[in-house]
Amino acid sequence: MIHIEVQSTRRSDFARRMFVYNYRIFDKYDKPVASFAILADRNRKWRPNSWGFAFAGSKHTLEFSIVKLIDYEPKIDELLTLDNAFGLITAAHLLTQQTRRKNEERYHAKLRLIRLLYERQWERKRIVELLRVIDWFLELPKELRQKLKTEICQIEEQQKMKYVTSFERDALEEGIEKGIVLGKELGVVEGTEKGVLQGRLEVARNLVASGFSTEQAASIANVPIALL
Repeated sequence: MIHIEVQSTRRSDFARRMFVYNYRIFDKYDKPVASFAILADRNRKWRPNSWGFAFAGSKHTLEFSIVKLIDYEPKIDELLTLDNAFGLITAAHLLTQQTRRKNEERYHAKLRLIRLLYERQWERKRIVELLRVIDWFLELPKELRQKLKTEICQIEEQQKMKYVTSFERDALEEGIEKGIVLGKELGVVEGTEKGVLQGRLEVARNLVASGFSTEQAASIANVPIALL
């Protein structure tokens, strides 16, 4: 059995939790368990890799393997040259941490990652899914999302792939704004709800046009599948 934990903040009880999960998995499946921890925090010294106890002549200890993502910070450029999705995701995570409260730097980091993805010779669905991960990591204020959208449109003219992630929020926000306008005629609550639904439907239809199944699009945008 393989047990993997991803931990983004320092927690004093983390190693004990690894111990507990390991023995519970063993107890349930009666098979050897290998535990691994991916530490995504910024504390270079925090490297828990074991936990156990000794009592009355008995001893029980778990030692587990760890990967500290911050160790790869000097290798971001190298990560981005790898033909490996996990290299790109690790770089995106590190760039997210580096650019916290630095919107302009984050904008350029996000654009760089997106350009690299469009240059990859990966299947289209894989690229779209990774674009969603990058967008989730490197969140930008609306004005910079609009600026990025212009850059993306220029790239798409050459690559012939539609970018469908960063602007889903814009569509939802526009739906809410339309709902407020409708609210003047239909009542604020009812109008806003209709506006939000309109925005979500727009997102879902964009996802379908970009290759997602109807079921996936309905789930992501949180709309009834019958409306699609």
